[in-house]
Amino acid sequence: MNKQLIQWYPGHIAKAEKQLKEHLKKVDLVFEVRDARIPLATSHPYLQKWLRGKKQLLVINRKDMINNDAHQAWDKKFRSEGKVPWWCDAKAGTGVLQLKQAAIRAGQELNQRRQDRGMKIRAIRVLTLGFPNVGKSALINRLVKKKVVSSSRKAGVTRSLRWVRLGQDLDLLDAPGVLPPILEDQNAALKLAICDDIGQAAYDTEQVAINFMGLLQRLENIKEAGINSKCLQKRYGIFLDESIKDNSSWLLSAAERHTSGDTMRMSQRLLDDYRKNLLGNISLELPNE
Repeated sequence: MNKQLIQWYPGHIAKAEKQLKEHLKKVDLVFEVRDARIPLATSHPYLQKWLRGKKQLLVINRKDMINNDAHQAWDKKFRSEGKVPWWCDAKAGTGVLQLKQAAIRAGQELNQRRQDRGMKIRAIRVLTLGFPNVGKSALINRLVKKKVVSSSRKAGVTRSLRWVRLGQDLDLLDAPGVLPPILEDQNAALKLAICDDIGQAAYDTEQVAINFMGLLQRLENIKEAGINSKCLQKRYGIFLDESIKDNSSWLLSAAERHTSGDTMRMSQRLLDDYRKNLLGNISLELPNE
């Protein structure tokens, strides 16, 4: 584990969290969006306290970035805990229609209860909530079928709350990513950094790349992780094995071959390649590791 602590809590997130708590009173349903590669690390520790029993749907985004074995293992795990995960790839649109239908059904149930109490039915207000860069805005754009909110695979793009109308059934609230003021679990923080689910100012890129290689070695023999032992060799021409003294030495060798000896640039390239799935469909968390 890296010695330098990974912490990130910029001003716009603190401001958005305050606004979010005020809007929660108006919300009927919550989409809790997580990253399929790290579904535990992208689970907010204060979420249940904030929601106070509100209806929620667990959305696991980026299903395309993990293999089927990991998908099945996590699906079984969540269902054993009484949770129904809605798997999707917001970028491609896979699973989004099913999620929309589930939200409409939940809305119909809520509106039936409103009618039973003599209240008028209305569009259901849905909040998309999750860590930065897990795909909340991309999900909204897919649901609406056009680009209505800014979306980028970079943490911190959404900086304010915005309501979006989806037909007559749903009103969607796009919110900035939220995370705890202090990241107490540094193993989880490392995974957030590797997956680009936290601002780059929070960490040392070179140290994160070195720790990423260590994580690959630890998970290599777990089938569901989807790690090809030769993925680094195939991509960079250098095999990470006992002949390499440590991960820092591998990084230096790779930098000499690909980035004119610049280990920082090589570190960024390694992380970017993982984030683009160029190293394979690799899961960094598994239910039984």
